[in-house]
Amino acid sequence: MRISSVNAVKKILKIDPYLKPYVSDIIMHIERRNTAEEYIRKEYKSLSVFADAYKYFGFHRYRGGVYFRDWLPGADEGYLMGDFNGWDRKSHPLTRKENGVWEIYLDKKQGISHGQNVKLLIVRGGEAFERLPAYINYAEPDPDTHVLCGKVWLPEEKFNWTDDGYFRKKKHANPLIYEAHVGMAVEYEGIGSYREFADNIIPRIEKLGYNTIQLMAIAEHPYYASFGYQVTNFFAPAHWFGKPEDLKYLVNKAHEHGISVLMDLVHSHACPNVGEGLNLLDGTEDQYFLSGAAGYHSAWGTRVFDYSKKEVLRFLLSNLKYWIEEFHFDGFRFDGVTSMLYHDHALTSSFTNYGMYFSMNTNVDALTYLRLANELIHKINPCALTVTEDMSGMPGMCLPNSTGGVGFDFRLAMGVPDMWIKFIKEVSFENWDMHKLVYELTQQRPKEGSIGYCESHDQALVGDKTIIFRLADAEMYMGMEKSYHSPVIDNAIDYHKLIRLVTLATSGNGYLNFMGNEFGHPEWIDFPREGNGWSYKYARRQWSLADAYYLKYEWLKDFDIAMIKLANDSGLLANPQAQSLWTDNERKIISLSRGGLIFVFNFNHSYSEQRFFVHTHNTGSGAYKVVLSSDDARFGGQNRVSKEYVYYSKSVESKGEGFELYIPCRTAVVLARTDD
Repeated sequence: MRISSVNAVKKILKIDPYLKPYVSDIIMHIERRNTAEEYIRKEYKSLSVFADAYKYFGFHRYRGGVYFRDWLPGADEGYLMGDFNGWDRKSHPLTRKENGVWEIYLDKKQGISHGQNVKLLIVRGGEAFERLPAYINYAEPDPDTHVLCGKVWLPEEKFNWTDDGYFRKKKHANPLIYEAHVGMAVEYEGIGSYREFADNIIPRIEKLGYNTIQLMAIAEHPYYASFGYQVTNFFAPAHWFGKPEDLKYLVNKAHEHGISVLMDLVHSHACPNVGEGLNLLDGTEDQYFLSGAAGYHSAWGTRVFDYSKKEVLRFLLSNLKYWIEEFHFDGFRFDGVTSMLYHDHALTSSFTNYGMYFSMNTNVDALTYLRLANELIHKINPCALTVTEDMSGMPGMCLPNSTGGVGFDFRLAMGVPDMWIKFIKEVSFENWDMHKLVYELTQQRPKEGSIGYCESHDQALVGDKTIIFRLADAEMYMGMEKSYHSPVIDNAIDYHKLIRLVTLATSGNGYLNFMGNEFGHPEWIDFPREGNGWSYKYARRQWSLADAYYLKYEWLKDFDIAMIKLANDSGLLANPQAQSLWTDNERKIISLSRGGLIFVFNFNHSYSEQRFFVHTHNTGSGAYKVVLSSDDARFGGQNRVSKEYVYYSKSVESKGEGFELYIPCRTAVVLARTDD
C-alpha cells in the first residue's frame, strides 16, 4: 500500500521537530519505497507473493520428480551434477528461461533424492566453474577438500511442530533477550548442537526468567571463528550444529517453554568465498553485489549487496519469509545496519549532527529494503519483533513506515556498553560522573523502542573484556571462592550487580544479556583459529561455575534471576522511561523511579553507609518496603538492608515528599509501595 509522504512527514515532525530541515530527504526516501512497492504489486500482486521466491527457486518436489531452478543471468550454460548422476559434469543441462532463470526437471528415474550432494557447473565466456545453488537449504563441507557442498534437502516427512502456532500468537512486547551461540553453549571443548542447546540450555534460560532467545550464527558460514558473520548460504542452517530439523527442534522446544526466538540476521554483507556462496555465482561480480570497489567492504573484506536490484530485494525478502515460515522464528536482530545505511559504511562518519543522516552518503536503496523488510515481517507475523543494530542513531528507525520511519520495533542502545567500558577502563570509581551516567542511560529517541544492555557478545570477544573481567582482572583466577575477600574482588562483585540493575532499570522497552555474562563468566571468547592452535578452550560456557555453591558466580547468577523476576513481575519495561528523582555526584547517589518502583544506587565505594532522602513525588506518598537489595547475603552482600522495615513518606521542608534511607556503599535497593 502506498504511503502518503505528506501525512508521514507531518507525523514524524510532531515526534521529532529537529527533522524539519530534512523534509525533502524524508519525502524522497518514502517515495523511493513507494516506487519499489508499486512495481512489486504490479508484477507480483503483493509483497508477500514477491517474497515467495524460495518456494520457486532451489529444489522442489513436483509430480514424483524434482524441479531445480536458479537465477543465473550471466551464465552461458548451466549444468546440475551430483551423487545422482555420478558427478557427470554435463549430463544434466539446465534450460534457460526468461529473466536469467535456469531450470531442470528430474523425474524419479533419474534418481535424485533427499540427502544427496549436488553442485552447479556454470559456463561463461568458455570458462567452466563449480558453484553452489543460491537457494540451497543445506550444505556440508567435503571431507577431503573441506569446501562446502550443497545437499538436496527434501525429507519425506514434515517436521512435527507442537508449538501450536506460538510464533503467530504470542508477542513479547518487552523482550528480555538472552543472546546465545549454539556452538559455544556447551561446557566441553568442542561444538555444541541444536539439540543439546534445546535440551540443556533452554530450561536454564527459562529458570533465569528471560522470555526471548537471540540466536547468533544460524545461517551457513564456512569459517566457524567468523561468529556467523561471513555467510555463504543464506537459506541453509549452519551445518556446525546439526541438520535443519534439529534447528526446528530447538525453536519448537523454546516455544514449548514460552520463549520466543529471534535470529541474528546478516543481510548487511556476504562472505567473499568463491564457489561456496553468492560471490561470482554466475561468473559476474555484480550479480548480487555492487560492482567495483563499492562492492567490497574495506573493513570486513566482504561483499556488499546491491539493494537497488529487484532480484536482490527478492532474494533477501524471501530469505526473511523462509526463516519465519519454515523455522518459526519470531523475528530478527538485523546485524550491521549502520554499514547498510551509508555508502562509506559509517567508517568515516561521526554523526555529530542530523545532516549526516541525510546526505549523498545515505544509501537510500538500503533504506528501501529495510522498510520493505519490516513491512513483510510484520505482515507475515504481526507478533514478530525486529531489532536494528545501528550505532549511528538515525532518527525514525523504530517508527512505523506510515509515520515516516523505517519500521523496526527496537534499536539496540549501543552507547550504553560503550559508556560502561569508558567508565571502568578510564575513570577511577571516585570520579565516576553520576550526571553523565544518568544522561547516557536515559537517552532514547522519542517514541522509538530500544533495547538496553551493559554488554553483549561484542564486549566478550577476544581483544575486549567483559565487565566482570575489567573489574576484577587477573584476580578472578584466584578470588572467586566465596571464602576469599579482597578490595578488588569485592568491588567487582558489587559493581557488577549495580551496573546490570541500573541498566535494566533505565532500559527503554527491552533488555539484553549475552549468555554467561549474567554470572560473570570468566575470560573472553576466542574461537578456534590458527593463532590459538585451533583450541576450543575459550569457545565454550562453563555453566558448572554458576552452579557451584562455593563460588561467587552463584551470587551473580542469583542476583540476575532476582532482577529479571522483578522486571517480569512488575511489568517494569512496559512502563514509561525511568525518571530521575535525585542525583548526588559528590556522594555518588542516584535515585530513579519507574513503574511505581523506586531505585536507589550508591556507587560510592569509600563510605560504609550513607543517609539519603528518597523523594517520592513521582510514585506518591505512603508506605514503602525494599523488594530487592544487592546487599542480601544470597547475592554476596552483608544483609545490612532490611526487607521488613517500612518507610513512611512525609513532607519535609526544603526537601519535599519522601523518606530517609540508610544505604551501604556499592549497594542498590528497589522499593515498592506497600499496604503495611
